[in-house]
Amino acid sequence: MKCDILITDILLLPEPGTGVPEADSFIAIAAGRIQATGPMRELAKAGARARTTIDGCGMLAMPGLVNGHCHAAMTLFRGLADDLDLATWLNEHIFPAEARHVSPEMVYRCSLLAAAEMLLSGTTCVADGYFFETEAARAFADAGMRAIAAQGIVDFPAPGVPDPAGNLEAAAAFLDAWSGRDPRILPALFAHAPYTCSATTLRRAKALASERGVPLFIHVAETANEAAMIAEPLADSPIRHLDALGILDEATVLVHCVWTDDQDLDILARRGARVVSCPRSNLKLASGIADLTAMGRRAIPVALGTDGAASNNGLDLFGEMDTCAKIQKIRAMDPVAMPAREVLAMATHGHGLPGLPGGLGRLAPGCPADLVLVDIEQPHLQPFHGPDLLVYAATGGDVRTVIVDGRIVVRDRRLLTMDLEAVMAGVRAMRVRDDTATGPAGTNNA
Repeated sequence: MKCDILITDILLLPEPGTGVPEADSFIAIAAGRIQATGPMRELAKAGARARTTIDGCGMLAMPGLVNGHCHAAMTLFRGLADDLDLATWLNEHIFPAEARHVSPEMVYRCSLLAAAEMLLSGTTCVADGYFFETEAARAFADAGMRAIAAQGIVDFPAPGVPDPAGNLEAAAAFLDAWSGRDPRILPALFAHAPYTCSATTLRRAKALASERGVPLFIHVAETANEAAMIAEPLADSPIRHLDALGILDEATVLVHCVWTDDQDLDILARRGARVVSCPRSNLKLASGIADLTAMGRRAIPVALGTDGAASNNGLDLFGEMDTCAKIQKIRAMDPVAMPAREVLAMATHGHGLPGLPGGLGRLAPGCPADLVLVDIEQPHLQPFHGPDLLVYAATGGDVRTVIVDGRIVVRDRRLLTMDLEAVMAGVRAMRVRDDTATGPAGTNNA
């Protein structure tokens, strides 16, 4: 058996959420996919020969994490405007900062920094949405990540689209530029929210997404007063407004969905729409806690996201998993609500994200070789009784090696696809000051 990469003596977690880890295992990778797995005793029989061999002793192999929602370029605004409510943070701090500082170079450099942060903490795939998204897509490609990159759409002057009348034309140009360009990068559309996009814009955005066969992402039902912010509502809730517009289907991804009722959730289940929950961002902005257990009862696909670094303020999905599991227990006042295994599956399978390759989230023959090696011989992970510790005790700092599409991008916590010091220096040189701040700072394109 010839392969590109051979991982030996590893504790293998082939599919988070089901089964148990398999000790003393090997993983063979060839042509970007898992070629074979099994116990070490069978490796000699297979006569394996590899160009690169990794000793996995003391580590656990698991599928890479999938960040279902991010604004990568907003690493520039991390910590700029903390401790504010969403409306104040967004309208008085973030939007003005974006108007002054967002440029193609900023998006590329700051998205590259976000990619570094995500890869080093075990995220191999991200769904991103922002302006000048062609530069974000280029950053993810250069970093070696898998990504759904969505061009932002709003009904007011935005970076790269000074005349909002051209917002859909700019989005179409982005899809043209990245369609088929890189097999790891899927272009998509991101309509910011029902209160920043008119009914006409939302219908046109969905029509364009459907025509091109790409997902449409949108922030919705994030805050309690969102319905009152919609200029010409077609229904009495943001979800029902989108349903009245006819844009909800299995290729529509709804980010946040904090303020939903039974009728809203029944609509999502009936339409097949998908959800991304961003618990830490929702907590920081005091937006609320999404009812993921009610979504689970309706089999609504839910992915886990970090949101942008301006409202989180980090992009570590291990921390996001821990927070997600615990706040769902508090919401339900039930310690068995949202078990760790369900959250781990949510963070690795990319539930809720259309267009990802089949088999993502599993380490089995034929599946994409997107995986991470976690050092479990750390004091806070010993004794390692099982995968629940990955949710309740592990951090992104425990990740040692990261492989995306069969390519090693992090080895022994060293990024192989970029000069990290140069990337950080470039972003530091762009450091901005929040001229609107009069008190504590805070921000996020939530």
